[in-house]
Amino acid sequence: MFKGRLHDARTATSIGRLLGVAFVVCFVTGLISHVMQHPPAWAADGLPSRPVWGYRLTQGLHVASGIAAIPLLLAKLWAVYPRLFVWPPVRSVRHALERLSVAVLVAAAVFEVATGLLNTTQWYPWPFSFVPVHYAVAWLVAGSLVLHIAVKAPEIRAHWSRRSPGTLALPEEDGPDRRSLLAAVVAAAGAVTVTTVGQSLTPLKDLTLLAPRHPDHGPQGLPVNRTAAAAGVGRISAEHYRLTVAGPRPFTLTLDELRGLPQHEAELPIACVEGWSKSAHWTGVRVMDLLALAGAPPHARVRVVSLQTRGGYGVSEMGHEYARDPLTLLALHLNGRELAPDHGYPARLIAPNRPGVLQTKWVGRLEVLS
Repeated sequence: MFKGRLHDARTATSIGRLLGVAFVVCFVTGLISHVMQHPPAWAADGLPSRPVWGYRLTQGLHVASGIAAIPLLLAKLWAVYPRLFVWPPVRSVRHALERLSVAVLVAAAVFEVATGLLNTTQWYPWPFSFVPVHYAVAWLVAGSLVLHIAVKAPEIRAHWSRRSPGTLALPEEDGPDRRSLLAAVVAAAGAVTVTTVGQSLTPLKDLTLLAPRHPDHGPQGLPVNRTAAAAGVGRISAEHYRLTVAGPRPFTLTLDELRGLPQHEAELPIACVEGWSKSAHWTGVRVMDLLALAGAPPHARVRVVSLQTRGGYGVSEMGHEYARDPLTLLALHLNGRELAPDHGYPARLIAPNRPGVLQTKWVGRLEVLS
């Protein structure tokens, strides 16, 4: 196995190009997702609420490129693994740096795709918090990949194309087998993509054989990540529900009073970090109208507080771009029906171009922030 003919630089370079594209797309879209979920203070008010499908696109690409990277990474490791066991293990300072960069890159890359895949299924068999660790290791992958490319640049250049000097020096009879191998690897990456991407690209939803979610499966035809029971929310009666809006002119509304306010409709997607998304028809009160009743200044941010008692993201904040967008609703109805408890009854936030974890359910309080 160590002496197989296709464990060569041309094979590694060809697969590496595809893997590099997948990693770059995954890293950039992951960075966008992280900033939108955890914006630095200076950017909180500058996050755009349009296009409405923006987060759905970037997060769908993030998960799709991460899943496609799995067979590409395995094929890349197969192509180069004999070099990982060369003896002596270190021959020079440059060789030591090269092997160190490879060790860090391989470990970090395997960690990222493995934990990312488990996150799509919401299974966390580790003691650390997924989001900050996954984000930190992503930078480690990016840095070690840049270092690795810099160290291997001469070899990559020599084997970049079929007519490159290094490629021409390889046995000509290996060409057909190498092309067959590359075709199989591309087919594998395409297969896992097509059979999972339907969870966000809904025209392909009937092909979601390997996806952990189907976009149509859930109460009212929409998936649910956290149920009311998991969030510690019992049955909320219409008689006892109150929405508090804290601002210059604070007020409290019963559910009947909230229903009596002007109702607006919007077609907006729910897009979750696990990779699934689907558009739905929402009806409710515009947040901007509630802010106007509370006397909020034009550029005020808003804190949204849930009635949930367990789990994360019980509180979220919106910059003024979201708060003043006419499509941002405190929704009371989903697809023409009253919200199901698992979708946030009696009221939930829905806003354009916003991560699903920040579309707060079971809303009990809005706070105007200066």
